Parts: sequence; structure tokens; C-alpha cells
Amino acid sequence: MTYIWQQADWPRFRWDGDTLLAPLGEARHKQGWFLGHMAQLGFELKLEAELLATTDDVMKTSAIEGESLDLASVRSSVAKRLGLAHGGIAPVDRKVEGIVEMMLDAAHNHARPLTVERLFGWHAGLFPTGFSGLQKLDVGGWRKDREGPMQVISGAYGRRRIHYEAPPADRLSSEVEAFLAWFNGPLEIDPLLRSGLAHFWFVTIHPFDDGNGRIARAIADMALAQAERTGQRFYSVSAQIQRERNRYYEALERTQKGSLDVTEWLSWFVPCFSRAIGAAEEQSRSVLCKAEFWRRVGEEPLSARQRTVLNRFLDGFEGTLTANKWAALGKCSVDTAQRDIHDLVSRGLLIRNPGGSRRTSYNLAGLEEKAS
Repeated sequence: MTYIWQQADWPRFRWDGDTLLAPLGEARHKQGWFLGHMAQLGFELKLEAELLATTDDVMKTSAIEGESLDLASVRSSVAKRLGLAHGGIAPVDRKVEGIVEMMLDAAHNHARPLTVERLFGWHAGLFPTGFSGLQKLDVGGWRKDREGPMQVISGAYGRRRIHYEAPPADRLSSEVEAFLAWFNGPLEIDPLLRSGLAHFWFVTIHPFDDGNGRIARAIADMALAQAERTGQRFYSVSAQIQRERNRYYEALERTQKGSLDVTEWLSWFVPCFSRAIGAAEEQSRSVLCKAEFWRRVGEEPLSARQRTVLNRFLDGFEGTLTANKWAALGKCSVDTAQRDIHDLVSRGLLIRNPGGSRRTSYNLAGLEEKAS
């Protein structure tokens, strides 16, 4: 088996621009439309949208590798670093802190060069104990291949299948040096293609004992942040990759076993990016609805308690809005809650949902009825 890094002209990648022209155009259109809408949000709502996307990114980039993180812990860690008031609520372990720091460093500090020291720091953050399961790692250093070539293998013992074999350890310093020189160099290709190529190139080098996929995806996100010139992430490519995990690995494997023509990989990566934007539009709908509601409400005189409860409702709590739930969220009596609600109904800001008086519930005017 000959792998792509064994080709004589490695790493002089090539691709068919005509094949990629249409998917690139569609991806660019979706990206511009979505980011344009997000740019209209106020500062606080942008932070909420970033919290949603970054939490999803951290959860899903780990899930791709079969690792399940605690959602509350990840959300708390991200919120704390974004300076949101609800940060630090749930306990956070060192592993969660490490991957959150890597993802936010890649995005927020996208203008800084990508260096060996930075990569080592990311790797050390991913494996704070120095182990991956029971395997001791060369944390913050390139793999040594003490037990033979680095191979990506699946299947039970005796029926194992080798999907890929990476370059030998004695080539890693020069391989990474060439990659970093390209990544930190001038932008010479479409930014989306650059992101996909950076992802593929790094994971093909596979310089660490473990964590290569997560770091490759962080590098791809960093390339996108550089192109967009913003550190705020409102969508998650990793989340879409996780949804298409089998196709992701298939595209990687086929391209890594081929020539220097990476059209097949990019033909998967670019539409995957488009689908990530589409998923982000759906995920951010609650944030956009929240922005639209407060735009419509404008200068309406509302008490601090009314604003608190309405914001909580817009954040998407479970069930319907009732007087009892209002009282719990607003930390007031049911009678006070009913007065608050009747005031908002009389001004057309809340509407009564169909149903009997014993199960009276309400919704915000102009929004679809929440499921009961």
C-alpha cells in the first residue's frame, strides 16, 4: 500500500477547480448570509450564540473520537471564559478545561502564528494526566513510534483492519515545519479550501500519539476565523462532521491512499461546511427570535422581574409558561405572577394558549406556540 505522503511530489496537493466551483459558491453564499444576520445581533446575544456554537463544537469534536463529555461542565467552562454571568455553575474537570482552552485559543487568537510550542500546549491541555485511557503518551511532544509505525486500526484482535499508516517518527519535525510554513504563509487559495486542506494535511502527518483529529479540527477552525477576521464562532463544523462521521473517515481514508489529487476530500469537506452553516441557522433560531422579540418590544416599560422571566422563556425552558412557572422563575408569589402576566397580555406582549382555565398557559406574541 502506498500512502499519499509517500508520493514523490508530496506535499504538492492539487485539485479540480471546476469540480469545486459550484459547491464553493453555495458555501460562500450561505456563510455570508448567516454571518450577516449574526452581525446584526447585539453584544450580549452574540455571546449567547457563541456559547451555543462553541459548546457544540467542544462536545462534538470529542464525540467524533468516541469520547463523551459532560454537557453542563463544557457549557460552564465556555461561559466562564466568555465572561457570561452563568459561567462556573457546574464543576469542570481538567480535561474539559483543556479542550475548551484549545478551541477558544484557536478562534480568539487566530491572528497569532501557529507554532510548535502552541501545538504542544494544545496537546498537553487535551491530556492533562499524561494518559489516554491506559496508554501513556508523549504529552507536549511528537510521537516516538516505540512500538512500531503509527497506524489507524479498527476491528477486534485477530480481525483488525489497517485504515492508514502515518509518516515515521523521524520525519515528523520536517513534516510539521513544512506544514507550519505553509499555514503561516500568505493566503494563496480560497480560505475554505485552505481550511479543508489544513485539516487534511495535519491529520495525515499525525504527529501526536493521540488527539490528532481534535487538533486538526481546531486548526481548520482557526483558518476559518482568520478568513472571517473574527474570533467569534457561530457555527460548528465539528458538529456536522460528527453527524457524518462515517463519510468523514471514508473520505479521509480514500484520499490518504491516493495520489496528491485531494479533490475527493475537498468535494466532501466544502458541502459539509455548507451543511454546518445550515445546522447553525437552526440552532441559532432561538437567539435570533430573542433579538427580534426585544426589537419589537422596544421601549415598553417592563419590570426587572418581567424581563428576567421573558428572557428565560426565550432561552427555551421545558414546557409551557404558566403562572406557577412564572412564580418559580421570578421568585414571587403566584398572585404577583398572575398580575405580571395579565399586564403583558393586556399590552399584547403575551397571548393565552388554547386550553382550560386550570391549565392556562401563555406564549410570546409573534412566536410559534411552544409544545406542551
